[in-house]
Amino acid sequence: MSMGPYSAKVMDHFMNPRNVGVIENPDGVGEVGNPVCGDIMKMFIKVKDNIITDVKFQTFGCGSAIATSSMATELIKGKTIEEALKLTNVAVAEALDGLPKIKMHCSVLAEEAVQAAIDDYLKKTTGKGLPGFKPHDEPLQEH
Repeated sequence: MSMGPYSAKVMDHFMNPRNVGVIENPDGVGEVGNPVCGDIMKMFIKVKDNIITDVKFQTFGCGSAIATSSMATELIKGKTIEEALKLTNVAVAEALDGLPKIKMHCSVLAEEAVQAAIDDYLKKTTGKGLPGFKPHDEPLQEH
């Protein structure tokens, strides 16, 4: 059976997503959404000595949104905050052996969910969030 434009890895992470769920008392929570397609991603992280020791996600969205969230959690688990912040949507898509162009925005959401969770963690621990961090779904500020 052909999966059309989706790689076997995308299908695997969609059918058997890793790290689904909620972390009780997380050190950081990031929620991002794409109002256009209705995808919502929530990511929870546990951090110890600057290392992301645990990460879970809840995603309400299409298969690609679930697969990219799942892969993103796998890619940042056990990494330092700095390493996790270097995760790009392109790296997520590549780790999944590619995404259809029309679904690349899902990988952008996954990248932003990671950054939003880290932003939250930094706010809680240092009082300052990520410099210049703005998820795409926020309305543009009036100048």
